[in-house]
Amino acid sequence: MTRDRFNQVVEEAIGLLPREIREALNNLAVIVEDRPSYETLEEVGLGPEDILFGLFQGVPITQNSFFSPGAQLPNRITLFKSELEEVCRTEEELTREIIMTLVHEVGHYLGLGERELRELEAEVGRSRGNS
Repeated sequence: MTRDRFNQVVEEAIGLLPREIREALNNLAVIVEDRPSYETLEEVGLGPEDILFGLFQGVPITQNSFFSPGAQLPNRITLFKSELEEVCRTEEELTREIIMTLVHEVGHYLGLGERELRELEAEVGRSRGNS
């Protein structure tokens, strides 16, 4: 998948989020990189042979306040293009994985628990199936 098409799928994925969640995506950058660095993998407890699709870095909005360290810096979700492409055989499969990875990382930004995160993933999956 070209970088432009990959970025387009990321934009489409954001559009699939429920309106109230899209409106909560303030001070959040979504970035596409080819692969995570060794330092990034190490930071999250992974080795060079491990695969990382996406990563939220920042302070979840449930823990953020004006006085929080870094409160003025943008939070960041990074999607790793080559990592996603390596495990997906078709463009359809890759598109689905991009969407679900973004939704998962947005859930971390929102401070969702695992049950709420699964519910959000299911909701977005249903909305995508209806489009």
